[in-house]
Amino acid sequence: MTKRLFNQFICCLLFLSFNAASKEYLIILKDHLFYPSQIIIPTNQKVKLLIENQDSTPEEFDSFDLNREKVLYPNRKSIIYIGPLSKGRYDFFGEFSPNTARGVVIATDKGDQNVDN
Repeated sequence: MTKRLFNQFICCLLFLSFNAASKEYLIILKDHLFYPSQIIIPTNQKVKLLIENQDSTPEEFDSFDLNREKVLYPNRKSIIYIGPLSKGRYDFFGEFSPNTARGVVIATDKGDQNVDN
């Protein structure tokens, strides 16, 4: 096996192991609101946010705290990876509906206690 093929193989294994190990959290955007509006994740772990835009209009997921932004196309699912995060509160919002589409990711040692506000 050539060195290049070996490196590609190792990269694929790392990618697959990361995706299998990362926890997934579903967020639904409906009527310009995020459900749940609060996601509690474990500290120091990379996680996947699966965001389903059920609205008929686009939205832009935006977070200065998480350093992420992504257009969420109507009636489609999008993926955003975040973390690993230190313990704390990380706000996010919909840039096109900033007064209604609001949410927060809370990184805690306890993790996995999603509660909708």
